[in-house]
Amino acid sequence: MSDAIKHECGIALVRLRKPLTYYFEKYGTWQYGLQKMYLLMEKQHNRGQDGAGMVILKTDAEPGNKYIHRFRSNQSEPLRDIFGQIRTLTEVQREQSPELFKNPEWAMVNSPIAGELMLGHMRYGTFGKNNIENVHPVMRENNWRSRNLVLAGNFNLTNVDELFHLLTGIGQHPKDFSDTVTMLENIGHHLDQENEGLYDLYKRRGYGKKEIAGLISHNIDIKNILQVSSKRWDGGYTIAGLIGNGDAFVLRDPAGIRPAFYYIDDEIAVVTSERPIIQTVLNVPYESVNELSPGHALILRKTGEISEELINKPATRNACSFERIYFSRGSDQDIYNERKKMGELLAPAIIKSIGNDLENAVFSYIPNTAETAFLGMVKGLETYNIKLQTEKILALGNQITPEILEKILQNRVRVEKVAIKDVKLRTFITQDEGREDLVGHVYDITYGTVRAGIDKLVIIDDSIVRGTTLKRSILRILDRLNPKKIVVVSSSPQIRYPDCYGIDMAKLNDFIAFNAAVELLKDHGKSKILDEVYKKSKAQENKPKEEIVNYVKEIYQPFTAEEISGKIAEMLKPADMKAEVEIVFQTIEDLHLSCPNNKGDWYFTGNYPTPGGNKVVNKSFINFIEKKNERAY
Repeated sequence: MSDAIKHECGIALVRLRKPLTYYFEKYGTWQYGLQKMYLLMEKQHNRGQDGAGMVILKTDAEPGNKYIHRFRSNQSEPLRDIFGQIRTLTEVQREQSPELFKNPEWAMVNSPIAGELMLGHMRYGTFGKNNIENVHPVMRENNWRSRNLVLAGNFNLTNVDELFHLLTGIGQHPKDFSDTVTMLENIGHHLDQENEGLYDLYKRRGYGKKEIAGLISHNIDIKNILQVSSKRWDGGYTIAGLIGNGDAFVLRDPAGIRPAFYYIDDEIAVVTSERPIIQTVLNVPYESVNELSPGHALILRKTGEISEELINKPATRNACSFERIYFSRGSDQDIYNERKKMGELLAPAIIKSIGNDLENAVFSYIPNTAETAFLGMVKGLETYNIKLQTEKILALGNQITPEILEKILQNRVRVEKVAIKDVKLRTFITQDEGREDLVGHVYDITYGTVRAGIDKLVIIDDSIVRGTTLKRSILRILDRLNPKKIVVVSSSPQIRYPDCYGIDMAKLNDFIAFNAAVELLKDHGKSKILDEVYKKSKAQENKPKEEIVNYVKEIYQPFTAEEISGKIAEMLKPADMKAEVEIVFQTIEDLHLSCPNNKGDWYFTGNYPTPGGNKVVNKSFINFIEKKNERAY
């Protein structure tokens, strides 16, 4: 993706199902679980590089011994930093007690990195909140083991204000106004109530206080806690939690917006944000990794019982399609095929854009995540080319000769690596956003790949969000090759609406498609539509989220997708550019054909999967009109 957008976040949960001595005897180290956790986190570093954290929990520590150990970092390489902290602890203990350190039973008592439960998190920080306190896992501590709570997640809630008022209404004083703290205190409150209810129950039955603590730990109803806690949540979430007594859970939102996958065998249970991570780290087949069902929780008890439980009634499945287009690793077999299909289905529109002239066209991609869609695009173009060649051969009839046949078959789809990203330069530039002259050199080109004044150059990208990099860098540099025309292809549709479920796309003014629609309204003398939408939006500003309508859709209604694409091309073309520019977007219909099981498309259509989405787009548009550069939720 040439326009960098951020995504929250990645989780990894590990539950060892055997004593540490088992792993020492079988694998030669009691750090088996820790090693797997490192790999699960490292292979998800694409999901968050602004912060990383991990908690290790001992399920049977004796009183007086610390049993929850947390490592967090918001340094430039946070994952390396937290495992550097762990490595330092390991080396110190090994030097002090080399023989004892090898003993898993000694380690369980004495080493902070030994435990049966581990929860890791990779974070992208949005809206400037990237201090260490915002790095997951977050904790709610208590002297009662069964009241300790650790949370980490991939989520955004749209109704934090409602939930915050509910908490203050019961007398709580949350330390921050955020979805993370709100969820922590929300679940923590009901965990407290569960503990208190069980305490009163067993006290009435005549049990002593020490006995009661054990009974509470054994009988906590996690399913009920999650049901009463999450019933008012509006948003997309995969939230993972550890309870101090050794229980754990992972809960997914009812629409399945945010992803979650798990694997269980007799040695280990693992949950991550992506399927192929588990396949690779544990060397297990695709079929062995399960997707956590929307509205369900995977509950892992200290006793060893593991079950998937219904928490909230599943809504219409609206799994985030951006996961398929860009965010998730392309090594997932389903995502790989879906991305190829996206590229393949774009072929007819691309052929039209080059005037059906494959002979004088060069095809490439903007590195590196668009490569899979590029492969699909080439497949679609080759299918068209074969059909074209077949027609030419059949038209010749008896007049065909080996020389003519060879000439026809030599006409192939011309593929080149045209754009090269200079990663080191990009890292340097982002430290000084005002240096636009340097921004123009984020990408470099391969000279000699295009015949000057003859070839049309087609470049595919995952998506076009703001278009900033296209205008400032990519188009300028590609124009140096002197192509007759440049066609920029987006494997996603036009991004028209803000996201509020975990992707850092919250402001309408950031979207080139929205700005293009606004300019078209001005061009056609229809600017009054903006005023009308503002009045309607302002009138419903204080209504409950369930009653809010997405009137922003009316801004796009007067125009076809092709008209908006044309305006985008006009706006992004640098004034001094010589080549003609056209931009081709994926259609909504073909996106759904490519990703039939992941149809969450609200950023393209404005059809939000929860009422809070309409509330966010409404607020975002009001902010745009009132020139408020702030978050809409």
